[in-house]
Amino acid sequence: MHYIWKEWKENIRGKGLWLALSIVVLLMISILFRSTSLSFDKGFYVLLINLFDTIIYFIPILCLFIGAFSIFQEKEQKTLIMLLTKKDNFMSFLLKKSLGLYVVVLVPLLVWFFLYLLLLKFNFQLDMKSYFIFVAAIVVLSVTFLQIGAAIGSFSRSRMQIIGYTILVWFYFFFLHDFILLSFLSDVTYESVKLFSGIYFLNPLQSVRMFLETGMEVYSFGHMSRLLQAFMWTKPVFFLLGNLLVWLAVSIGTALVFHRKEGFE
Repeated sequence: MHYIWKEWKENIRGKGLWLALSIVVLLMISILFRSTSLSFDKGFYVLLINLFDTIIYFIPILCLFIGAFSIFQEKEQKTLIMLLTKKDNFMSFLLKKSLGLYVVVLVPLLVWFFLYLLLLKFNFQLDMKSYFIFVAAIVVLSVTFLQIGAAIGSFSRSRMQIIGYTILVWFYFFFLHDFILLSFLSDVTYESVKLFSGIYFLNPLQSVRMFLETGMEVYSFGHMSRLLQAFMWTKPVFFLLGNLLVWLAVSIGTALVFHRKEGFE
């Protein structure tokens, strides 16, 4: 609880969290205004898909920066050394700090999603299940990239390194991951398609998108070829949860192995 309160006070004084939330709020309001011409009964689904396709470009990089600078600030202000020399080891610090980050970022975001739902009620016929799936997808995406950002902040020596690593991670997941897999697409066989599927859904953006679009029944897998059935060898929600667990484990492990107690070493 101490770390949550400490994280909250630091973010109230800072501008990063409020700037990030302001960007998300403005984007969602602009999408709502652009969608007022959609039909009352079916426009809700179109709006959610358009909304996801827009904010997915911003949520990951904003969470990367928030997570990275939050950890680095502890090193920069020398509070990390004091915390580690008193009673915490780095793993305990990282887990408590990560929990604080989740609460501080997700609570304002969830409050805004609730208020946004009230605005949508005046324009569209609501589907609460689809909206819950949309919110869950954004929450999982935020948690994943907050933790990756925390890992970046743990091993970075300077703010410039944080910027460089963050842009590299963002670029990889948005462009390089799928581009690399496309080069192997012609070699995929029925026997190797599960391996290809597992690597494909290691990209958080793809696992979250598949979970959202199948949950909202935008895509149906009722009549699939044998190859596509092998590709979708489990439910999208399990791809999503597996992806979350993998990246949480990788991020925490990376932070523990390569962390530095101070910046500018």
